[in-house]
Amino acid sequence: MEIVTMQPKGYKGLGMEGGIARWYTKITGKDRAEFEVLAQRMSEGLPAGARVLEVAPGPGYFAIALAKRGMFDVTGLDISKTFVEIARKNAKERGVAASFEVGNASQMRFEENTFDLIFCRAAFKNFSEPVKALEEMRRVLRPGRRAVIIDLRRDASIEEIDRYIEHADMGALNALVTKFAFRHMLLKRAYTRPQFERFIAESGWTQFRIDDAPVGFEITLTK
Repeated sequence: MEIVTMQPKGYKGLGMEGGIARWYTKITGKDRAEFEVLAQRMSEGLPAGARVLEVAPGPGYFAIALAKRGMFDVTGLDISKTFVEIARKNAKERGVAASFEVGNASQMRFEENTFDLIFCRAAFKNFSEPVKALEEMRRVLRPGRRAVIIDLRRDASIEEIDRYIEHADMGALNALVTKFAFRHMLLKRAYTRPQFERFIAESGWTQFRIDDAPVGFEITLTK
């Protein structure tokens, strides 16, 4: 009898498919100015023609903002088929050459030493295998280059989160739903600084920096 080994799903909780993905696309679309600023900041020091991987790009707003700069080869890898379809559509509408494909952060198809920058925002806490995801990021990153993870921290206060959401100006109903998601799902999945430090050590990274960000951390890993 053949023994079938079940592979763990690549995410925690419900998948971001269908209507959930389209709702998320709508509310984060109001943050495009923030994605432009991020793209400007992340592109600093990158050579023309650099290859960039965004892990879990969702609707693709950051990847598209970076690709609009015209100097980089940008790829997005997301486990959600709906998000990949939306990101491809968004890129086409904006006339940029960013590419998006379905894949698991813990099992990337890319060759080692492929990318000059890896970026992951607001998604790492949802990965079911955080250490493997970090191992994969390290494997596909070129020596001397960096990976940047921006995500929620476990000890963010409810008051900080409420202020962050209110500042986003997403409308009363969307703000209410988002606050519920933060309080009852996202905070439970988020990590503390010691947990991040342990994941980083276990995955083989030796050079890293963890900085505070609004309601979260910005983690810079250098290979």
